[in-house]
Amino acid sequence: MTYQNLDVSIEESVAIVTMARTESMNALSLAFAAEIAQAFRELGGNDEVRVIVLASRARAFCAGLDLKEFAAAGLKGSAKASLGFPAAFRPLFDCCDEIENCPKPVIAAVNGLCIGGGLDIVSACDIRLCTEDASFSLREAAIGLVADMGVLQRLPRVIGQGFTREMAFTARFYAAGEAKAMGLVGAVYPDRAAMMEGAGTLASQIAANAPLAVQATKDVLNASRHLTVQEGMSLAQHKNMVLLMSQDLKEAFASFREKRKPDFKGK
Repeated sequence: MTYQNLDVSIEESVAIVTMARTESMNALSLAFAAEIAQAFRELGGNDEVRVIVLASRARAFCAGLDLKEFAAAGLKGSAKASLGFPAAFRPLFDCCDEIENCPKPVIAAVNGLCIGGGLDIVSACDIRLCTEDASFSLREAAIGLVADMGVLQRLPRVIGQGFTREMAFTARFYAAGEAKAMGLVGAVYPDRAAMMEGAGTLASQIAANAPLAVQATKDVLNASRHLTVQEGMSLAQHKNMVLLMSQDLKEAFASFREKRKPDFKGK
């Protein structure tokens, strides 16, 4: 996999996707967003990958939308152009959707600024970590827009309606400690190196489990946001009807009997 603004590596079932549009602090252009979407589509279908870590090589995680490109595109002042807005900017919406819908768990490792579209991206991830210098802002209200890449729908499921509304209405910057207190991030690290080590440890713990079970669990968790408890339980039961036939379940029983660590194959 070769990308212009991403570096992708895979080691021991963990994929590291590093955003590398460093000159613009990973501001989201349409081409950049399309690359992110494509990377997660490809990694989601790669049986070698069990967990994905999304990180940044720039001094910021993501500076939000590429406002220069957005302004240049414009809406041309016509009804036809305005109606074409969702299609014209589809890659921005797709990049978050592909992260959320990726069957593999995704860990966001956030350093520096995480603004606007960057917050959309991390809210689509399963787990979030950050450095002490990280700062989060839902900026759209400050530039006269409504956040429309999914953060207003996804973030309340992470931090609740109260904190989401505060972030959206104030558009202020929230430090790492505040993000931890809200539940936006699970852990705060002193620097990027420590954070990436922590992300690697967490990813390895996830990758050591039965891949099909982890993926099915993510599917049930995602679907259950829209289902009743009984409907969610029914979906989980149907997943288990399939998993009961898996080689990994047999391996789990065998390793228990033999008092050793299981060696799951995702079959």
